[in-house]
Amino acid sequence: MNIATLPVVSRDNLRDAILSHLAYSFGKTPETAQTQDWRMALSYAVRDRMVEAWFDATRRTYDAGAKRVYYLSMEFLIGRLLEDGIVNLQLLDQARGALDELGLDFTTIVGDEPDAALGNGGLGRLAACFLESLSTLGCPAMGYGIRYEHGLFQQSFAEGRQMEAPETWLLQRHAWEFERPESRYRIGFGGSVSDEAGKAVWTPAEEVDAEAFDTPIAGWQGKWVNTLRLWSARAVHPFDLDSFNRGDFEGAAQPEALARTISRVLYPDDTTEQGKELRLKQEFFFTAAALRDILRRFDSEYDDPGLLPSKVAVQLNDTHPAIAGPELVRLLHDERGLPFDDAMGIAQGCLNYTNHTLLPEALETWSEGVFGKLLPRHLQIVDRIDDAHAKANPSRSLSIRADHQVHMGELSFIMANRVNGVSALHTGLMKETVFEELHALHPEKIVNQTNGVTPRRWLLSCNPRLSSLITDTIGDAWVADLERLQELEPHVDDAAWSDRYAEAKRANKADLASWLSDTHGLKVDPEAIFDIQIKRMHEYKRQHLNILEAIAHWQEIKDNPSADWTPRVKIFAGKAAPGYFFAKDIIRLINDVARVVNADSETRDKLEVIFLPNYNVTLAERLIPAADLSEQISTAGKEASGTGNMKFALNGAPTVGTLDGANVEIRERVGSENFFLFGMTADEVDARRSVEDHARKAIEADPRLARALKAIGDGVFSANEPDRYANIVENLSGHDYFLVCSDFSDYWRAQREVDAAFADRSAWTRMAALNTARSGWFSSDRTIRGYMADIWDAKGLV
Repeated sequence: MNIATLPVVSRDNLRDAILSHLAYSFGKTPETAQTQDWRMALSYAVRDRMVEAWFDATRRTYDAGAKRVYYLSMEFLIGRLLEDGIVNLQLLDQARGALDELGLDFTTIVGDEPDAALGNGGLGRLAACFLESLSTLGCPAMGYGIRYEHGLFQQSFAEGRQMEAPETWLLQRHAWEFERPESRYRIGFGGSVSDEAGKAVWTPAEEVDAEAFDTPIAGWQGKWVNTLRLWSARAVHPFDLDSFNRGDFEGAAQPEALARTISRVLYPDDTTEQGKELRLKQEFFFTAAALRDILRRFDSEYDDPGLLPSKVAVQLNDTHPAIAGPELVRLLHDERGLPFDDAMGIAQGCLNYTNHTLLPEALETWSEGVFGKLLPRHLQIVDRIDDAHAKANPSRSLSIRADHQVHMGELSFIMANRVNGVSALHTGLMKETVFEELHALHPEKIVNQTNGVTPRRWLLSCNPRLSSLITDTIGDAWVADLERLQELEPHVDDAAWSDRYAEAKRANKADLASWLSDTHGLKVDPEAIFDIQIKRMHEYKRQHLNILEAIAHWQEIKDNPSADWTPRVKIFAGKAAPGYFFAKDIIRLINDVARVVNADSETRDKLEVIFLPNYNVTLAERLIPAADLSEQISTAGKEASGTGNMKFALNGAPTVGTLDGANVEIRERVGSENFFLFGMTADEVDARRSVEDHARKAIEADPRLARALKAIGDGVFSANEPDRYANIVENLSGHDYFLVCSDFSDYWRAQREVDAAFADRSAWTRMAALNTARSGWFSSDRTIRGYMADIWDAKGLV
């Protein structure tokens, strides 16, 4: 059935499909069904609507002989898929009506879906936005990753400290996946390499199977559906009957338990040797399975491996899948007999690499010992790649394998056809810093593709009040062409329209306040500034700068509680890696400050501090529409792009931020007068670091900063353990690599400008509305069109 002939789904059609699945897929009657049963039945009814388009997309791709895009990522932070699918298939009215007729609440049913724990932050959410945009644009594509049983971790707090527990999203059946037991590949580790008649033969010591699970990803209006294929690790021989019969029941199940370890947890703690080995195993596991799958699909259509670069584009999302270079060379050279140089050239024609960091320590490296132990043949291939590159570029001084480490950033760059940064600033700095020499050798390789976000999830779905106002004003074409939001600009100065815009924000804030009260027992005033920083916890993102300013602000309010202060609610959320102890200390400090500040009767109606646990996509969808102020305060030159900054601006939250990442482009587009700028530029950051005792000098120059640090050091927020945060105070007073102290004074100034601006609500609403109207460029549809044209040479088929 061609997608153009799919019948329109009515409310009654959908209701009947829900009841059918309830009975025949789950064996329940309406009288016995629980919320989970209804949610699964609705999910299956919606999923059914994707399948014909999914099949049709595959047929059309084969018929056209189209080039396929394969997106390899360690994370896909897809979030809940039910409402996303309903919105993209334009079934929202039908679903609400069908559930209402069945006596069910739509919000309760869709809210029952677990949030898939397949990512941590921006990297994984970007991958999810890209998959949705690839489908919207009809580009034949497939995402590849790992089907983590427990994802990152579930975050809670005990006396302010981050506690980690397994995510349990797969305890219930995942409604959206199709198990593919026939798509199974044997993946090896360790062992030895022998020479057999001049041919290298790798004999692994350990093997596991990678089994595929497919999730359909529908684009806008359901015209095209692509696939997210996640790999789960399975034992080759899952059960040892001899051990079981000898009474060794634990040993009998050990093979399966050890295999499943590979796909249990995202980013296992790598502070131990075992943790490092597991991470490298994970990266090779999903990359190797993906490449075998890609070649199998290619072989079903073509018999000339030389055609691979014209039919296959592989995008490496960061260095996690960097092993794709050596592995693809191995598959083509060792297993298919191509000459090494030909295999390397074909691989370089297929592979592309997205860099996400300017932090040298964040470019992955593996010790020769770990790498050689797990992937002995690949270490040999890395050396041959390195040698070939050195011979082709005799002036180079770097090496992939240096200082007893294998450098995955250099490997990714050398094996890529194109290398892209994710914002204009980041791409420029990448050429000057982490890849300076490689850029000089290959000046054509690096291109920019500024990130974007899907407007379907991050405006249409998560902010129905604002999206309804937009559609009422300019029609609904903006959903597929976000730059049409600029058509709102003539309405911004219309008083009646502005009132509707302000009312949408006010209602979103009231909803958030109600949820905070009902769920967390927190009472907040919706009339206060909702000041929000939601990010992965990291020193360069500078959550500690934010809480330092909050402490100083609290102290100022206490000095003069009767002054005309602008009430503010500061909301934080984000997870710290289990082994990142400094970031975990920042979390605890924020929670300790919240405990003291929120209990202060003199100040609590002027300032509240909240840290919400277990940040995920669902929480972001709740917070972003209600935000008044977007905190994007990373040290200039350290944030590659950011996408949270785009989501906030799109939903009408002006930014307080540095000239870092995509902040630069956001400020250019929304207007400097609608952005609260502070802090040093990237060049000034480099210069400041060379100043001896720069932190001490900054502290001496700003009494507010000195007093806030003293309060932390004196145990004002940790009375039973006064030196709890001595390491934070020592870091900020001494090395302060991320220049928190040097940027503090200007950050304070910018925040007081925020206070003054928010006092004039009509002017603030205008500023917020212009952020929305001028943020249309930050659509992932625009980003993917750039990848298709500049990197993949791929075409859309819708």
